[in-house]
Amino acid sequence: MLAPAPRFAPPEDRLTYHHSERWVRGRIGDTVVVDSRRPLLVWEPGLPVPFYVFPLADLVGGTLRPAEQPPEPGSRAGSSFHDLTVDGVTLPNAAWTYPGDVFAQTVCLAWREWFGQGVERWYEEDEEVFVHPRDPFSRVDSLPSTRHVVVTHEGVVLADTRRPVLLFETGLPTRYYIPADDLVQELLLPSEHHTRCPYKGVASYWSLRQVPGAAGRNIAWYYPDPLPSVANIAGFTAFYPERVTILVDGESVSPPTPHR
Repeated sequence: MLAPAPRFAPPEDRLTYHHSERWVRGRIGDTVVVDSRRPLLVWEPGLPVPFYVFPLADLVGGTLRPAEQPPEPGSRAGSSFHDLTVDGVTLPNAAWTYPGDVFAQTVCLAWREWFGQGVERWYEEDEEVFVHPRDPFSRVDSLPSTRHVVVTHEGVVLADTRRPVLLFETGLPTRYYIPADDLVQELLLPSEHHTRCPYKGVASYWSLRQVPGAAGRNIAWYYPDPLPSVANIAGFTAFYPERVTILVDGESVSPPTPHR
């Protein structure tokens, strides 16, 4: 059986950080809230992705005040919380400061796509970044292959290809992207669902045409216009191995383990 690698997790007992030389800006509406050329990337215990911490002097478009209703003590690795006000609108607990001398006079700002509120749009240099910062210690490689990949659902073939692109992402299961011509298109129905990935771009989804409800909904995805680093998956479709059967050269791909 082919099994996925375990997902990377930061240390459970401490904050870790990395100095970045990227020019990072964050906006709410038309207002630039932060503009920094000297951020830190910080990994919190229990969070699988990093977030930026900025010198307070680089907060250029908003004001902070101690949170009126902060979370319980110990939240966000013992952080002190602040309400962020931008253009007259206050976002509760949308900023926090970490304990420790290395984080003195710095602030972390919430990313709306991850935390549900906060800074809406982010840029590294002049490229927009989605969901969360990219981890400098993660890789995403998309490699053309001649492996034989067959996808079925309850015995019905949905895809059969000998020209997939295999996508290898640090700590995540291998994804098998299949050309559109090798899908059984009449079994798939375009979905209105979309997601965004900081490494690959904006994904669209397929549902199963003849399987109503949640069982057939959003069972596969593709990137119509992926980011340049994975341009060769454009228009190719990947399926969730926990919802279909995927055979690779005759071997079954195991679904992800629950910790993913």
